[in-house]
Parts: sequence; C-alpha cells; structure tokens
Amino acid sequence: MQNPANTIEIKRVQTGNKQLNQILGGGLAKNRVYLLQGSPGAGKTTLALQFLMEGAVHGETVLYLTLSESEQELSSVAESHGWDLKGINILELLTTEDALQTENQYTMYQPSEVELGNTTEAIIAEVEKLKPTRVVLDSLSELKLLAQSPLRFRRQILALKKFFTTRSCTVLFLDDKTTTGVENFQLESIAHGVIDMEQLSPEYGAEKRRLRIKKFRGQKYHGGYHDFVIEKGGISLFPRIIPTADARSNQKISMKSGVDQIDTLMGGGPDEGTSVLLLGPAGVGKSTLALQYAVKAASQGQHAVIFTFDESLATMLHRAKGIGMPLEKYINEGLIHLQPVDPTEMSPGEFAHRVRETVGGGADGKPTAKVVVIDSLNGYLNAMPEERFLMSQMHELLTYLGHHGVITFLVVAQHGLLGHSMQTPLDTSYLADSVILFRYFECAGEVRQAISVLKKRSGTHERTIREFSIDKNGITVGEPLAQFQGVLTGTPTTRKP
Repeated sequence: MQNPANTIEIKRVQTGNKQLNQILGGGLAKNRVYLLQGSPGAGKTTLALQFLMEGAVHGETVLYLTLSESEQELSSVAESHGWDLKGINILELLTTEDALQTENQYTMYQPSEVELGNTTEAIIAEVEKLKPTRVVLDSLSELKLLAQSPLRFRRQILALKKFFTTRSCTVLFLDDKTTTGVENFQLESIAHGVIDMEQLSPEYGAEKRRLRIKKFRGQKYHGGYHDFVIEKGGISLFPRIIPTADARSNQKISMKSGVDQIDTLMGGGPDEGTSVLLLGPAGVGKSTLALQYAVKAASQGQHAVIFTFDESLATMLHRAKGIGMPLEKYINEGLIHLQPVDPTEMSPGEFAHRVRETVGGGADGKPTAKVVVIDSLNGYLNAMPEERFLMSQMHELLTYLGHHGVITFLVVAQHGLLGHSMQTPLDTSYLADSVILFRYFECAGEVRQAISVLKKRSGTHERTIREFSIDKNGITVGEPLAQFQGVLTGTPTTRKP
C-alpha cells in the first residue's frame, strides 16, 4: 500500500474551458510546456486566449508572445467573442516594415541567424521582466523558419522549455502543423502534453471541428475525438460520452402507453433504462406511437424530450391536434420539449452532448427527462454519410441513457411499402432492447396497418400481430389477426379453419 505522505500531488491549472478541464482530468499540470497544434482556422488562438483570460481573472500575470498575429488582430478576435484583453500582456515579435528597406537587408549573414537570436533575447527579457505564470507562444512555425535546420530548431525549443519551466510558467506552444513526419514527432516528444485540433470539411454541410488529447504525461485523461464549435464567447466543447463513468442503477419499472392493447403487446410496457426501436415504412404510425408514450409520461408529471430531424414543429403540432393528442398543452407546461435538429449544421458529438445535457441537467445530478424520442435515425445518418462511426456513438449514447433510467424511442423508416420490397437502411435492431414492427397489408380492397413486437430483452411480450389504426380519437389497436396468414408480407391470405 502506498504511503500517502509520499504521494506527490499534481497542481492543476484551469484552462478556461470547463469541458476541456473535464477531458484533461481536472486541468493542465502546472509549470509544464504543452503543444497546441492544428491547421489554420481550427481554433488554436481562441483556446489560447481563453487560457490566458482564465489566469488574468484570478490575478495572475499572463503573457501572449506573438510572432504571427499583431496585437490589433488579436484584439479583433477577442472583440468577436465579446472579450476584453485587459490584463493580458502582449509582446509582438513581428517583422517590421523596416525589413522591406534594401539598406536593412543582411548580406554577409543569413537573416535567420540574426533574427532568431534577437527573437529569443526579446522573449527572455520580457519573461524576466513580467515573471508571468501563464505564457502563450504563437507560433512555432515562425521559429522553424528562423532556425532553418531541424537540429537547431529542436535545440531552441528544448532551451525555451527549460527556461520557462525553471521560471514557474505554464506554457502553450501553438503550431499550425506545417511540418509532418519525423520533425513533428520530435516536437511532440518534447512537450509534456499535446492537444490536437482539427477542422474537417465534409462534401456537404458546414465544416466540423474536433479535438483530442494526443499525449498527457503521467495523468489520466478522456481519449478519443471530442467535437467542438467556435461561437461567440469562445469554444464550446462536447466531450465524448463514456457510459461507464456515469453508470447508475435503476429500478425495472414498466411504462404504460395509455393504450391497453399496446401495453399487452409489450408485456406491460418498456422498462426504465431500455431502448425501443420503432421500425416500419413511412407514414405507418411510428412517430405517432412515440408521441403517445411522451404524452403519457407528461400526463404523469414526467419530462419527455423529442429530437426531430425530419418533421417541422408546426407539422408535428398540427398532426397531434388532429388525433386528439394534447401535445401542445404539455409543451406549454414545460413537460414535453421539442428540439428540431439540423444535422448538416451539427456534428454527432454536439448532438450526443445535447441529448446528454437534456436528460442530465438537474441541479442534483438526477435526469430531468424519463423519455427521449429520436425521430428519426434516417435523417441523422443520411445527412452525415461521411461519418463512419455513428452507430458506435449511438450505442454509447443509448448506454448512457440506459444508465440514467431513461426510456429511449428510436424511429427508423424502412424503404418500400409492402411485402418483400421492404428494406432496412441500417441494422439497428441489435442496439435496441425492444423492437416494434409496423406493416401495411392489403385486405378487402383496403390498405391497413399492422403492429407486432419482435423483441423485448427485459421480459416477455405478446407474439401476435394486431391491426393498428390512427384516427381523430387517437391510436386504436384491434384483436390479433388470427384469421389471416402472411400479414407481414403485405398480401395475406385467409387462414383455413
């Protein structure tokens, strides 16, 4: 057993971003040098300014050393976020207009030999003068050009690292990743930690950004990619969901739908902490049944959240009113929340974060919603065809919701309308704890609807196929269609006695 007296406590520095602190396991280790790298436009400057502003707010002396952007350009960035850079010391190490004059251009010596020395001396002098606790150096690309050779550049960075750490500085080195291969690897090996920021440009839709901790010596952190957006006020980061980190036990209490026959089919109803897949062709009633569960939960004083990808709020309210469903009433009472989602403008990580925030937003840490409806997965997946791991992320999200006792309804529209032409665009049945199947079928010159339950992991369910209809009075489910054979094919035959 380790002696507590010998345990070295790592002092943390807050980054100015709450979610990044969470990903880093509490913040950056104090008096270390970190590499913050990413392509131009990824958000490095914004995050660096948040880091310095956090220190300035707490009375620390902070310093921004800029070799690439002027103080005026930095002020413009801050102004776009509504920030005031008061309290942040800025030292410009830019090439002046005098360098354009012929008489000021070096002939006997390489310009880099003189400029690198002058730049280094200016950095040392400013740090010795101000004695800052936080420093940002922007950017290493300029130092690389001045150093000219990888060996000289590495020695220069090592010297700066030693200088800063012996002066009790926590430093962010910014780099735009203009170099690759061995040179970049050596740079990453010098830093105590590496934060990698990316900006992706999909073939359709807005650009998307993500961040990952590539290296963090001696400390536990949340790995993988974490999506983020840059908006007024700074960077909003959406940590990747880690279900086991928030696992909670929940009681197996079945939820009623308000339609007795549906509850019979479901063996009493879906249990808390489970997911239900509603599968069938377009217009068959999947979304309506999901709304039925949300309205029933609201009638019992519980909260429900509906994320809609395909249907406008006005259309959904009009449809609910037409079948006598008091959806608008519970929305006005704050028990049902409708959240439209445009996936072309939202990354998967941001969507997962919004779901997580909605069901876990209580002040006491308890979930605020007992029912979540995602309508539909088709719109979510089709709008982001370049995302290869959406189903894995959906699995993490469902696990997280399950641990919090939330019942999740997933709506998936199949291609085709009748019989053997039915195709499922994606196999999601393995994700869900229960599967409710909807079908159209032909009977006596009419197109009718049928419903059945194919799967329920948490208990027994009825295996019959019943007729399903929706009218001005709501959902109606008939007796089992025992007189027919082949209902699921779309063209049933009458059973012989």
